[in-house]
Amino acid sequence: MQPPAGSQVSRVPAQRAPSEQLPPAQAAPAPEPPRRRLRTVLIVVGGVLALLGMGAVITGFVWYNRAATPDRSSPDVVVDNYLRAFLVDRNDIRADQFTCKDGEQLDPLRSLRTDLLAREDRFGVTFTLSWGQLAEEKKGDVAVVRVTLVISALVDGIKQSDRQPWQFETRLGEDWRVCSSSPTG
Repeated sequence: MQPPAGSQVSRVPAQRAPSEQLPPAQAAPAPEPPRRRLRTVLIVVGGVLALLGMGAVITGFVWYNRAATPDRSSPDVVVDNYLRAFLVDRNDIRADQFTCKDGEQLDPLRSLRTDLLAREDRFGVTFTLSWGQLAEEKKGDVAVVRVTLVISALVDGIKQSDRQPWQFETRLGEDWRVCSSSPTG
């Protein structure tokens, strides 16, 4: 049948391709790859932990360095630390951190300690050493520190003590160091 005149309908019959000639049906769109949110979070958290860890290590190093570095800030402090290391703790390595390179002028104090150790062995007593206030006289890069050493022991149940005045010469280089010792009384 003919379409009515003036009609807009095509005169060509509709044609359809057989199903085997059709292009293959598109597969469902590939799912989007999972966002790497977990990976990103783990990287950020790992980075923050690494920075915190490095900060803790650096802080620990600084604190350790401050604690391990001997205090040689002033003549009286260096003499006090030297006496504690040399006479009380009897630690020559630690005591050497407070002395000048030429330690020969410290022989009088070494002789005192040697004598006390020999008496401890000979009489079976233990000597304790203490000291009072340190008096410092500073002249430029040299300071003399005076102190009274108190040597005590318990002998046959009786506490005995001896007071000995000493002086120590200290010098300022990079920091204060004990350079000589001598009894003054």
